[in-house]
Amino acid sequence: MPQDLDSLLLQLEPPTALNLRLRLQFAMACVQRVAHLLEDPDVIACLEAFEDLLQRQAPEAEFAALAARADGLANRHQGSRSLDGVGHAAVSATYACAKAIAGRSRQAAEYAAYAAVYGQGGYGATSDPESFVPEYQWQASRLESLLVAGGPAPSARPLA
Repeated sequence: MPQDLDSLLLQLEPPTALNLRLRLQFAMACVQRVAHLLEDPDVIACLEAFEDLLQRQAPEAEFAALAARADGLANRHQGSRSLDGVGHAAVSATYACAKAIAGRSRQAAEYAAYAAVYGQGGYGATSDPESFVPEYQWQASRLESLLVAGGPAPSARPLA
């Protein structure tokens, strides 16, 4: 992960109730970039439910229940037996969705970047670190925009 994106992500740490909305917004934006790679209808339904929860500013407990469901789906994803990229892209996108719903923005961004690169073929994800640059640049730009719009996330007690 490039230093500029890492520095921006540090503004969302530690995870607190006060910065939860920004973490969720950023993570959702990352997942939406790779949503076309999702294969499991149940995971797609989780993403749609996530978008709805975020839009209605649902209570944290609703996100937690959905996050548990998405995590279970991600852990059961069949994946791919070869390094063709296709199955790996779907697995990474599924994990990105689960991490996003859980408010784990850094992990969601990392999985989404892997999904984007795997979606272009397996070679870049395993042999060409530069293949991640465009996605990380987009993520840094998006997070910077969200931070400017939402203001810096003040520190508070970390979430469990």
